[in-house]
Amino acid sequence: MKKKVIVIGAGASGIMASISSARNGYDVTLLEKLPKIGTKLKATGGGRCNLTNRVSKDEFMNSFGREGRFMAPALDRLDNKALENFFYNIGVDTHSLDGFRVFPVGHSSVTIINALKNEMKRVGVKIKTSTTVKALEIRDKKVIGIKTKTETILADAVIVATGGLGYPTLGSDGDGYRFAKLIGHKIVELNPAMMPLKTKEKWVSNCRANTIAKAKLRVNIKKYKKLSAIGDLIFTKDGIRGPVVLDFSREITPLLSKYNEIPLLVNLTKGMNEEEIIVHIKKILSKNPNLTLLQILETLLPTSLSIELCKLANASYTITFGKLSGGVKDKLIKLLAWTPLTIVGHDGFKMAMITRGGVSLKEVNPNSMMSKKVDGLYFCGEVLNLDGPCGGYNLQWAFSSGFLAGYIS
Repeated sequence: MKKKVIVIGAGASGIMASISSARNGYDVTLLEKLPKIGTKLKATGGGRCNLTNRVSKDEFMNSFGREGRFMAPALDRLDNKALENFFYNIGVDTHSLDGFRVFPVGHSSVTIINALKNEMKRVGVKIKTSTTVKALEIRDKKVIGIKTKTETILADAVIVATGGLGYPTLGSDGDGYRFAKLIGHKIVELNPAMMPLKTKEKWVSNCRANTIAKAKLRVNIKKYKKLSAIGDLIFTKDGIRGPVVLDFSREITPLLSKYNEIPLLVNLTKGMNEEEIIVHIKKILSKNPNLTLLQILETLLPTSLSIELCKLANASYTITFGKLSGGVKDKLIKLLAWTPLTIVGHDGFKMAMITRGGVSLKEVNPNSMMSKKVDGLYFCGEVLNLDGPCGGYNLQWAFSSGFLAGYIS
């Protein structure tokens, strides 16, 4: 008789765990509390489904920070090339137009979900939707099944793939953390991540049409001065967003739980320092000394942002650069090199794409994804204390960890 495996959660990691486990000869039941499977997966990458990327294994792990080495065994089982091959073998062609991010051809997450559904059907995974798991059944430090509202389902192994707390409308509500905590696992502090941030400064609302390429953000607190990020930045009605903000928010949201405000310095001039900005201005003026300050700044920044920085420096943008006082010039140059912004909040988990924190990695075996506290209990995906930046990192980790968990040691 086949050993029975229950997978809790039909996101990327849970679906992959169920396929992997069924391929390895187990009798697999996949449980999902929502009426449909893959709801969050469907929304990934704005519906385009950035599956993975093409960085090296070491670079991939380093992008997750000091805990990243935990992923090595999972990536050995299913790295980026193997993941692309997995999808090719179930009927999905992938490509990378920028040489970095990998998408399904057609850029539709529906293609991915349909292929995974077909593969689960082929390998015999039983799917139960609209089913909420209330508790794990544990006996003598071994999992023996789960409880729902209406029944107890026995199993030889249980895989927890319940995701984090982000986007609760897509099924993530922290069940996995609750299960883990009840059996003695440590939960590393949970914070929303990969999300827009709100600023104290109100002038940002006047720059909403602007996308600033290669903006650099760094924390202006001595203890955290090494925290920085570079990428495209977009101003909003009450703050900032864009790829660089989504990535950097992983560092900022935990700090907001310690401080009421997080001061940032932002370089909006593609990394130019004060000396380089002065050289640039002199070069522009050598060609046309009668340009207004606004016309000069428009060679560096969008118009609305140029106007706002002039206001911050108390500089009249309708006069020539030469008519500015020395003090105003200095202030403006400093603002162009490093513009101060103060982060004061965010919209919480309802707008968070991922969760920072989770089940402590010290209590999970990286070679199998099995709990070190309860035999037969496995964790995979976002429920664990691992989160990476934008660009296919988190989805690759979900698939790799689910693939490894499904082997059932």
